[in-house]
Amino acid sequence: MNGKQLKNSILQWAIQGKLVPQDPNDEPASVLLDKIRQEKERLIKEKKIKRDKNASIIYRGEDNSYYEKILATGEVKCIDEEIPFEIPTSWSWARLGNLIDIKGGKRLPAGYKLTDNKTNHIYIRVSDMQDGTIVSKDLKYITDDVYNQIQNYTIGKDDLYLTIVGSTIGKAGLVPKMFDNMNLTENAVKLTNIPINKYFLLYYVRSEYAQSQFRDNTKQVGQPKLAIFRIANTLVPIPPFAEQTKIVSKLEYTLHFVNHFSNLQEQLHDIDTDIYRDLKKSILQEAIQGKLVPQIAEEGTAKELLEQIKAEKQKLVKEGKLKKSALASSVIFRGDDNRYYEQISEKCNDITDEIPFDLPCNWCWCRFSNIASMTIGKTPTRGEQTYWINGKYNWVSISDMIDGGLISTTKEKVSDLAVKEVFSAPISEKGCLLMSFKLSIGKTSILDIDAFHNEAIITIRPVVDKEYAMRDYLFKILPLIANLGESKDAIKGKTLNSKSLSNLLIPLPSLVEQQRIVEKIEQLMQLLK
Repeated sequence: MNGKQLKNSILQWAIQGKLVPQDPNDEPASVLLDKIRQEKERLIKEKKIKRDKNASIIYRGEDNSYYEKILATGEVKCIDEEIPFEIPTSWSWARLGNLIDIKGGKRLPAGYKLTDNKTNHIYIRVSDMQDGTIVSKDLKYITDDVYNQIQNYTIGKDDLYLTIVGSTIGKAGLVPKMFDNMNLTENAVKLTNIPINKYFLLYYVRSEYAQSQFRDNTKQVGQPKLAIFRIANTLVPIPPFAEQTKIVSKLEYTLHFVNHFSNLQEQLHDIDTDIYRDLKKSILQEAIQGKLVPQIAEEGTAKELLEQIKAEKQKLVKEGKLKKSALASSVIFRGDDNRYYEQISEKCNDITDEIPFDLPCNWCWCRFSNIASMTIGKTPTRGEQTYWINGKYNWVSISDMIDGGLISTTKEKVSDLAVKEVFSAPISEKGCLLMSFKLSIGKTSILDIDAFHNEAIITIRPVVDKEYAMRDYLFKILPLIANLGESKDAIKGKTLNSKSLSNLLIPLPSLVEQQRIVEKIEQLMQLLK
């Protein structure tokens, strides 16, 4: 059980009345709820609040079933199917909207924007709501003019917030004093006028049971949104007031240790992750230096493999399957002076500074472009819906790539029209090696389906490849090799380009040795798991 699971279990015990013992001397929750109803009646008579047509009482009948009576109409219905668990006899069930007020925030008026300039009016966004509170980092403000238009949509220090839009639905927390009477985003609500223990309510809202109700009641058309009336309909188990205080005290004490446990668990996970990553990197480093498996003379040499590749390129050019420019290649060798040179046509360059380490004598250094072809993908214009609607061709983005695994499905597909008007290269067939070269440099996957892909990904096709030996070798080593290449800073990270990809230095053994290296890597990786 991890820290999150343990915390959820403890919160569940708390809201089921299993965390602290019940005291028969405590005033039962039914009396507390009756007092809350009486206070609301008083406020209604004084015309300070409006009568809630959905106000109800939940009680247990003589037949042990649970019933809900709508006060405005007198209608009574059995709600046994809604009741998720038994609670102590001194507890009661209630709808959240019968306990507290739930009020939404307000978006900015049309034509107005938030400002970084400090004013008296902070505008609290969902991004400001972190770790159960509101943080003061990167605050945004509104002017007096805007405040005058939305001044009724504020949150107070005695309130709780609850997010209601998007992937953050259900985030809840306390409001620090510095944010008292500050404006609240339309993407959250405030839980206000709380007549029970505020901290008990917060723990309840954070419980998995409450969160599951929020998820089940979220409207999924367009952007997910949790409506106020659905929040109000949430079932809450209410303990006696005195027991609420005891539960909060027990939770604060217990969760302190749970959080400590969770932090230690995360640290241990990080250590395990670091060890795995470092060991994996060490294995790959040994592999590309020719130290992972012994060299066997009968398996041939990398020089012989490069000659096969050259011959195959010439054949493909004659057949019109490859452009003549593909024949341009270089030869990297070690001179009598122990320095490394690259022969390009009649030009010979000293590239010793580029060589990261020495290789076994039957290996060679070569440029990536000498041993494989690369095809860069494209992204059809998002604004042209016909490229995406009713798409039937798989289209891979980096998020579809399982690092070191197979791609068997894609989140998006492109249409016939997109294929006709956008993609100049044919679809990458099943079995092809893909590698990301922007942002997530060196992420590799193998296609288990035919697919197109975006411009941050290349399809790699080795010129000579017996039984996928070179594909699998590149699949294993490119994540390490690619990050040794010359990358340039990009807006969202680092990226390679076609030139730097072509110039990647590849440590090349024979095809048979490549197979043995891959087998050994897979064997060792299994031991690490």
